[in-house]
Amino acid sequence: MIERVKETAITGAMTEELTIKFISSLGVSDNSKKTYKKQLKLYFKWLESQELLDKMQTLQREDILRYKDYLKESKSSYTVSGYMTAVRKFYSWLESERIYPNIAKSVKGAKKPEGYKKDCLTVSQIQNSLNNIDRSTIEGKRDFALFNLLVRTGLRTIEVSRALIEDIRQKTGEAVLWIQGKGRDDKDNFVLLTEETLSPIYDYLNARYNGKTPEENDPLFTSLSDRNYGEALSTRSISRIIKNMLIDSGLNSKKISAHSLRHTAVTLSILGGASLHQAQAMARHKSPETTMIYFHNIDRVKNAAEKCISF
Repeated sequence: MIERVKETAITGAMTEELTIKFISSLGVSDNSKKTYKKQLKLYFKWLESQELLDKMQTLQREDILRYKDYLKESKSSYTVSGYMTAVRKFYSWLESERIYPNIAKSVKGAKKPEGYKKDCLTVSQIQNSLNNIDRSTIEGKRDFALFNLLVRTGLRTIEVSRALIEDIRQKTGEAVLWIQGKGRDDKDNFVLLTEETLSPIYDYLNARYNGKTPEENDPLFTSLSDRNYGEALSTRSISRIIKNMLIDSGLNSKKISAHSLRHTAVTLSILGGASLHQAQAMARHKSPETTMIYFHNIDRVKNAAEKCISF
């Protein structure tokens, strides 16, 4: 049993037990719990490298700031903020349990850059990327359907990786794909599949099964490699496939990736006349303020003051 800090100081040997108790106290999804556990593991590993793991009773706010600086050396501002959130929550829990003061309370995450990390694609760039795919092969049909799905719905790679054939269903007479979103335990949301989105998917599935009846719980997109043939494409595989397609079409930039297709879908929907509510629903943003960033960016370019300057 963990003793109160006033009786017994925290030691490195207690970190595993502390982590288990902390994770168990969180009212979040299992995937989020795994993330917190992974993030705390790095924190304890850093403490060990600094010979502080068995001296946790001496830690102060300055040590948390040093850890933050360590993270900033190799991780993006978004990742640093995520890892620091785990540390803050951990120390908040320690304080609530009267185990140790919350020395991370006032330590913020890294400042996030304005705008998005990834650029959007133009319509011509989308068309060029799709037209560059050889659709005479199963791999080509799969990659076309995959790219086309992402850029027309704004799905995240994790949502596509989790998708099954049975998730393609009907809702009020329209085809939809039910999805398990980031940090969710169930498939409780969906994206609409227009004919332009659905047709390439069925073209790929028909070629994949060649007249055989698929199992409904088969993955929607599968690997063709010898090592894991028939298994669901991982998020890493999806990102790699899309990145290679972009490079093949001449878009070799760190600012353009699979996540660019999500930004592109939201941007094109707004340019096409989608309302704030419609765009937020498609992107599945928790807050309308997140979706409003897209509207602000579009308006900033469309009505730029720079266009009023003349000589």
